[in-house]
Formats: sequence, C-alpha cells, structure tokens
Amino acid sequence: MRAELARIIGFEHGFARRRAGRVVEQRGGFAVLNDRYPGSYDDNRLIIRPPGTAPATGGETSPGAGEAPAAGEVLRMADEVLAGRAHRYVCVDDDALGAAYAPAFAAAGYAHDTNLIMVFRGRPPQDPPPAEHLTLEELLPVLRHDWRELLPDAGETVVEGLALRVGERLRGADVVQFRGVRDADGRIAARADLYVHDGVAQIESVHTGTRHRGRGHARTLMTALLAEAAGNDPVFLVADDADWPKDFYLRLGFEPLARTHSFLRA
Repeated sequence: MRAELARIIGFEHGFARRRAGRVVEQRGGFAVLNDRYPGSYDDNRLIIRPPGTAPATGGETSPGAGEAPAAGEVLRMADEVLAGRAHRYVCVDDDALGAAYAPAFAAAGYAHDTNLIMVFRGRPPQDPPPAEHLTLEELLPVLRHDWRELLPDAGETVVEGLALRVGERLRGADVVQFRGVRDADGRIAARADLYVHDGVAQIESVHTGTRHRGRGHARTLMTALLAEAAGNDPVFLVADDADWPKDFYLRLGFEPLARTHSFLRA
C-alpha cells in the first residue's frame, strides 16, 4: 500500500476507534460499537483492514501480517459482533478484497456501495471568506431538519438519535470542527465537518439544504475549508463512487486515490 493511502486509512481507523463507545478486535479488523446509538450504522460496524496490515498503537495502520479472512468468516463475525443491532454494516478498506467479498455478501442479502477516497491536488485558495464555526447547539436543529427531510417516515426518536450522535465525533481527532455558510436571511445553507489529526485533514459530511442548492453555497464552504486545511498533507474526503458529488470535488481539485467498499443489511 502506498504511504499516502496508508496514512489516510490509518487516520480513518484511528478516528473510528477514538469516537467509539467500545472497540472489539476481530481477525483482520475490528468492530466499533456505541450503545447510546445502537441504530447508527456508522457508530456500530465491522471494519476490515487491507490485507497485510495490522493495528498499531492508537489504532493507526502499520505494516503487519496475516491473510484477510474469507467472506464467510466476515459474515459470521458481523452477525456475532453486531448481535442485538437491527442492522449489519461491514466496511472493507481495500478495493480488491471488497470486490472479492461482493458475491457472498449479495447472496446474504447485503446492499453494496463503493466509496472513493479523493485527495486534494489543487492549489489552496488564497484568502477566501472564512466559514462560520458552528456549535453543537447551532448545528442540532439543522441536523434534525435535514434528517426529517431525508427520512420523512422516521419517528422523532430516530431523528433525535441521528442528530445527537454527531457529538461523538468530537473525540475522533485533535481538531474536530463543524463549519457552515449562511444564506442572505441568516439560515445555515451548507455545512460540513473538518477533522485534523497528526497532519492529516479530512472534510466530511458536506451537505447543502434542499432549498439552498444550486446557489454556490457548497463551493463557498469548500473553498473556505480547503484554505483552512492548507498545510496538512494529505487533505482528503470520501465520496460515493456512484453519485454526482464526486464530479463536483473533481472540479475543486480533488483526485481519486483509492476505492473502498461497504456492505449493509438493514
């Protein structure tokens, strides 16, 4: 694995471990669990490392040994470690391994997504307007609104859990910031997270409200975040390989680096 990708995977694994309520080591990977939010896929999942890597101190990825577990073993591990959850969510941080697992997971009733790790290769923006720092108190009403819009049939208990779980991210990295830009009426139009740890920066959870789309708010926000993240190496984000935002990120100066896979049975 090239060094840049290893740093990114290590960053992601370290972030997942630090924010977790519990970490359960598994052959070829580990599970993160949070009993406060048992319905949250991201907070309750099994993560499979790239073959030939092993966890080092603090959860960072370093050269190790051990063959990757077979798909059947991973399916059994997911059932065991996620017992009591209403879902099974498995993230495979290696393109070839995820592709190899796909037939067995499909036969077991899992949906399959491919994710694209993208690294910023452009020139950092010069002196853009800064994005606003959002407190949890400011962010939570926006999250509740967005989740109600995305999941109109979900009850208020589900919506509240999906909104409140964002607070768990504050433990994930040395720097965890919530950023936003507002429209002319002072409403939060676009929002995103910025995480920085050991010289690696991730931009995550970029979202523009439905009524604010097509007005340049996301570009304004991303420009501000890229300027703020300048000096870290790499600066990356993760996009759905099958969805249009990856093309937006390409225009901003991001380039694809690697693909990972996720499997969900809900």
